[in-house]
Amino acid sequence: MNKTNLGVALVTGASSGIGHTTAKALQDAGFRVFGTSRRAVAGGSDGVTMLACDVTDDTSVAKLVQDVLAETGRIDLLVNNAGVGLLGGAEESSMAQAKSLFDVNVFGVMRVTKAVLPTMRRQGKGRIVNLSSVQGFIPAPYFALYSSTKHAVEGYSESLDHELRTFGIRVVLVEPAYTRTSFEENLARPDQLLDIYDSARAGMNAAVRKAMEKGDAPEVVARTVLAAATDPAPKRRYAAGKMARQVSFLRRFVPASAFDKSLRKQNGLPV
Repeated sequence: MNKTNLGVALVTGASSGIGHTTAKALQDAGFRVFGTSRRAVAGGSDGVTMLACDVTDDTSVAKLVQDVLAETGRIDLLVNNAGVGLLGGAEESSMAQAKSLFDVNVFGVMRVTKAVLPTMRRQGKGRIVNLSSVQGFIPAPYFALYSSTKHAVEGYSESLDHELRTFGIRVVLVEPAYTRTSFEENLARPDQLLDIYDSARAGMNAAVRKAMEKGDAPEVVARTVLAAATDPAPKRRYAAGKMARQVSFLRRFVPASAFDKSLRKQNGLPV
């Protein structure tokens, strides 16, 4: 395929934020792009065809893939972007809330991936880009459940990549830090609030709000996804933005005790 026809891309969670910006960047680069949102969106957006899909529902995911294949006959790129956040003490969430979070952020990735793999295997090629986070490889106080979903996505992606290389399919990770989207506004809150965490939770809310204001533009992440999607020799991980690159470097090379102290200081916790 030439530069103006890079194939068919499917981007989950593309109605706003990183997903929307990524879908547009892929479309501009030469992909024919299908984006998803939980509720139907009338018409297209910036040349992106929007389809309804609930990544927590097997039937909805199967219909999505069937509809794309009925129109195009192929899927060359999957970007698993759909996800939700949760801020609070780990013990403040019920098991039902934890399971719901994993159903979107982890099992949603698995559902859509599983649905597209038969097509990619038949094609003998494909690329899967999973949106992770720096919180997928570092501790994240008061984001313990969200962080654990991203750690799970990292383990799944890295392992799956080894399984699929034989079929011409690669699985890679994109790891943003704070990005200027509505993520903070849309964060879920724990369903079993405990007074003992009120002060720390409020402090973390304020810290996240401040960090989001200084965060990268979603276009930074979109450009990184495009690079991950088109790199002829794909890397395992792509840090998205200056802060993400710095955190990745520090996690790898700074002694564990020093990193631990720095992380606690950054999160306003006693060192």
